[in-house]
Amino acid sequence: MKQSILLVAVALLNGATAFVPSGGQNSLSSTNSAPHRQIQSQIQTQRQTQRKQIQLQATTKSRAGTTNVNNLLSANRATIDALGAEFPDVPEITRLRFALAFSSQAEAKRALRESVAFRKGAGRSLVESAAKAYEEATSGSNGRGGWDNEAVRVAAPHAASINRFITPKNILTLSADNGDLIYVIRASLINDRMLMNRVTVQQMGEFFLYVKEIHNLVADARSLKTGRLCEVIFANDISGIRKPPDPRFSKALTESSKQYERLYPSLAGPTMILNLPFVLQAFIGLIKPLFPPTVQDRLKFKSAPVLARLKELTPLSSSSDRSRKAFLDEIQRLL
Repeated sequence: MKQSILLVAVALLNGATAFVPSGGQNSLSSTNSAPHRQIQSQIQTQRQTQRKQIQLQATTKSRAGTTNVNNLLSANRATIDALGAEFPDVPEITRLRFALAFSSQAEAKRALRESVAFRKGAGRSLVESAAKAYEEATSGSNGRGGWDNEAVRVAAPHAASINRFITPKNILTLSADNGDLIYVIRASLINDRMLMNRVTVQQMGEFFLYVKEIHNLVADARSLKTGRLCEVIFANDISGIRKPPDPRFSKALTESSKQYERLYPSLAGPTMILNLPFVLQAFIGLIKPLFPPTVQDRLKFKSAPVLARLKELTPLSSSSDRSRKAFLDEIQRLL
């Protein structure tokens, strides 16, 4: 039971962040049980992947300075303009995120070049679907005004197969008072085995990338409106976990997450693993040091009693439900 929950926590960390563990002195090599060997194998695979990835500085730079968009634009003007010279059609707010995420103009250009190629090539259909869904969701055409989430759900890739398993009961996105998005996941309520029997790893990955694209559109729009660079806060609730995640589901999470910072840099905020049983707190010391310092700064292992008391996440989607305000207040205290 304890090992199952630990595996789920590791899988959620891999899925929620775009970073992977770095090499170092800390390892689980001295543990010989099968679950620990599984974790170690996963870590070793991710270390190999990390060697091929660009080291990102987004969290360090954004935390060290300000979230004021105008100030950030001024401080990073040279890189933003250099990116604009090569990519004149890319919005300035996007170029700002890339400028913040990389330590040199050359790295930022390479990353943005990859992003533009993806959006014009393999990801074009996904990007266009997300843009159309976002426009419909914010148009007020449903007569209620505000945000129409159903427009986004039905337009998601492979929605007919996935939406019966991914619902507001187990995954939803909320808004913080400052404009940040809070992406809440309760893994125990996702029947990932049945879900992955109906879709491929690639199809599930496309769904997750679509969600990231929607988040990016919302965060950028809010950043321009409020003048504050908005980000996505991840709240991964471990409550109710009884077994390890389906490996196909974990693979889809991990593969889509490898693209997160490359395609959507400076978008991810703090990552919280919530309601981890007390008996497993000792494992934090083994897992956390395996991640780069910038990721460690974002990781938070916290208890969220308001969230833990909910049988499902649906009440959080109602603005009139008292548990929604209580949860949002709880998240602000935990950050």
